[in-house]
Amino acid sequence: MNQEELDARVERAVDYFMAGFGCAQSVVAAFADLYGLDETMAKRIAAGFGGGVGRMRMMCGAVSGIVMLVGLDCGQTEGDDREGKSACYKVVQQLLERSKQENGSLICAEILGIKGQEKALCTYEASPRTAEYYKTRPCAAKVESAARIFADYLKKKTISQPC
Repeated sequence: MNQEELDARVERAVDYFMAGFGCAQSVVAAFADLYGLDETMAKRIAAGFGGGVGRMRMMCGAVSGIVMLVGLDCGQTEGDDREGKSACYKVVQQLLERSKQENGSLICAEILGIKGQEKALCTYEASPRTAEYYKTRPCAAKVESAARIFADYLKKKTISQPC
């Protein structure tokens, strides 16, 4: 896959987010077809990871999207394949470390600046997507970062085959 195609997937991830999909949905759907997964199913699989997993503000949804994509790309399929499992874990840890370096944290609440009592007040109800929402949230940039990290992984993978 060339750089132009990868850049288009990164842009597609941001477009999905701006259309109202969650961070994880946006990242996974932008690459799902590479693994024989249709867009609708990708969005369904990733839906519960939004808002830091079910809006509990834990691991960032965009980061969760990276994890799901790595699993699709190189996750082990035999129960006793410890080598395959370890290879997958290595890629996950490398890509998440890059995300942490770029974004300061892997935790949704920390990325959003939500602390203590505010975090306890998080509900399951999704925030309305208004102009104000997009102004106050760094999420589109985090989706772009996650999609770029995965795109870069794919580009490097074609050269070195890490999984």
